[in-house]
Amino acid sequence: MGYKKISFLRMSIFSIGFIVLIMCAFWLPTVARKAAVMNPEYAYLRFPVLFALYITAIPFFIALYQSLKLLNSIKKDNAFSKLAVNSLGNIKNCALIIIVLYVLGMLTLAMLNALHPGLAVMGTVIVFATLVIILFTMLLQQLLKNAISLKSENELTV
Repeated sequence: MGYKKISFLRMSIFSIGFIVLIMCAFWLPTVARKAAVMNPEYAYLRFPVLFALYITAIPFFIALYQSLKLLNSIKKDNAFSKLAVNSLGNIKNCALIIIVLYVLGMLTLAMLNALHPGLAVMGTVIVFATLVIILFTMLLQQLLKNAISLKSENELTV
């Protein structure tokens, strides 16, 4: 893969991370404050929901870091390595944590009769998008393991 493509992917990852960080710092507190004013009966949930969203950002940023590690190994022509397999596994685990946190959060809000339909739709979209990431990462991880196995067999026969 060319250095320009890797640089583009790296800049994309940094851009996504920066946008999510800005959203966490400025947009989410503003939305939470407006929601608390518009729905005073649920104002007590403002900070717990905000805190839960911040907790879900942690595995997201860890997954972005693992993506950068994966790109660095590709840039060094070391794509078929245990490091790449481990990075994919860490991305998969982070995505699984995000799914669990969102499902638990939506169930908690549903039990409190505070799950707004818009939040339910957004949460469901995030859960299914993250599920696609898990499945794709598992597929890539298995393909990479097979390629590493074939590469080591080929090196032994030569």
